[in-house]
Amino acid sequence: MAPPVIDGAFARWLAARAGELLLEVRSERGHEDPAALKSAGDKLSHDLIRTELARWRPADAVLSEEDDHARKAWVEGDGPRPPARLGAERVWIIDPLDGTREFAEQGRADWAVHVALWAREASGPLNLAAGAVALPAQHRVLGTDYPPAYPPASLASPSGGAIRLAASRSRPPAFLSAVADEVRAELVPMGSAGAKIAAVISGEVDGYIHAGGQYEWDSAAPVAVATATGLHASRIDGSALKYNQADPRLPDLLVCRKDLAPRLLAAVRRQLQVE
Repeated sequence: MAPPVIDGAFARWLAARAGELLLEVRSERGHEDPAALKSAGDKLSHDLIRTELARWRPADAVLSEEDDHARKAWVEGDGPRPPARLGAERVWIIDPLDGTREFAEQGRADWAVHVALWAREASGPLNLAAGAVALPAQHRVLGTDYPPAYPPASLASPSGGAIRLAASRSRPPAFLSAVADEVRAELVPMGSAGAKIAAVISGEVDGYIHAGGQYEWDSAAPVAVATATGLHASRIDGSALKYNQADPRLPDLLVCRKDLAPRLLAAVRRQLQVE
């Protein structure tokens, strides 16, 4: 059966297909060898997405985490030639398995598949024309074709905090605890970036702050869905996120409810000044 023609629906279809495959891989291989499970999941999901894009969107460029050359930055006048995707009109930015650590841990559901489309002629400053985030172990897919409703504020945390902030399980920014103290927030450790931003979209948490190293594929799809929902998304200094850049590193971001953005940006700025 042919997939949907409209890009947003196609992104949802593709992310869901990869998610179904990953659930099968997880079930068949088990968790006895986490490293092998991670490797198999990454490769098989990447191969499926690449195959379907080549079949149904052959004229489009692709930036995938699993491409051998993906992390190579281009500096004008030095190093390798600029990637061909910089001259493309449409570029699919994909993360075949976001949260490999969680994928390999039995019982964890905070991992995802990211499929986003950057288009030169897309409206808005991000140029993200479509996006979908599959959360296979949660049995849901979030997409720009049917954006979720703007999320309600999360309930006050048991510790008395007014807001909840998703945080990396393994690499939270050094300043994040101080920001949380300043705004009286509870930190909620989670796995993949896609799962964290999905939690903001659903209202499970009110925001997600990251710094210290990510790439375009870590945020393109979830940011596309978050902004389609009406949420705030930016760098932690308030500047715009940019995709399909020569250097795919995009080291920090803030995704949150719009009413919280000024407060969180100000808190981050103060803590960085202290450091």
